Amino acid sequence: MRLLIIWISLLMTPACWALPALQVTEAAPGVFVHVSEHHWPDRKNHGEIANIGFIVGDDCVAIIDSGGSPQQGLALRKAVKNATPKPVCYVINTHVHPDHIYGNRAFKEKGVRFVGHYKLARAMATRAPHYLGKADELLDIRVSPENIIPPDIQVKQTLKLNLGNRELVLTAHPSAHTDNDLSVYDKNTDTLWLADLLFLEHIPVIDGSIRGWLKEMERLEKNHYKLVIPGHGRLVKDWPASLQPQKAYLQRMASEIRTMIKQGKTLEYAVAHVGLSEKNNWQLFEQFHRKNVTIAFAELEWED
Repeated sequence: MRLLIIWISLLMTPACWALPALQVTEAAPGVFVHVSEHHWPDRKNHGEIANIGFIVGDDCVAIIDSGGSPQQGLALRKAVKNATPKPVCYVINTHVHPDHIYGNRAFKEKGVRFVGHYKLARAMATRAPHYLGKADELLDIRVSPENIIPPDIQVKQTLKLNLGNRELVLTAHPSAHTDNDLSVYDKNTDTLWLADLLFLEHIPVIDGSIRGWLKEMERLEKNHYKLVIPGHGRLVKDWPASLQPQKAYLQRMASEIRTMIKQGKTLEYAVAHVGLSEKNNWQLFEQFHRKNVTIAFAELEWED
């Protein structure tokens, strides 16, 4: 009987509940990425749908987005420990969406600073009630206010972080995918972690400004990078060619909406007709396209 009790006790220890380490690939020296599949966030995938990972310097590690669930955050932390004995010093959230921030709590400990766009804290505070209320219902995960951690360090334009012989340049972008987009550039490997400013295969999702996003793409495509990491999709080694499908989708949508506005067409008409030629070019088109048209129409309707 005593052996049975001991055996049951061992089964109930946290070690037996330990998640496996998140699968990551070293895409460039010291740059580790978990590339996710394209899914609608639901109770099967628990919202774990974004590309996330970390960058290792001589002194410490920077997390780039913590994952779509508290469990994925823990799995990412284990992946870091498997890759390096160096401590985590920064958690960089590229924007407010749940698939990028729900793992934050896994890294909340002494010495870790959270970093984000200067508008991120406001976006988190505004959306937290909705996010927290829907996490269980939609994603089958338990999320508390402690999982949504606002930045200790806010980026207004650019900010340099040194991980030890490894400088990261963080850029706060104008409103585009969201109004709180942040990118991370690693000088050592000429890698741009662009997050959700770039979608491949997965249809782009507008939650900010279509005009702003188009302007940011025009600026970004003038530069050349050895590696670009999107928020959704394969890793990119052919920049800026890989940007063109997203650019074409947003340009086509903006052009067609502007034409319909001039013709006096309604929002409902636009939602039913804009951008349908792009349907076969993108995964999750049915889930996101109509919302994109709605957001873009509301913005373009009031442009000069």
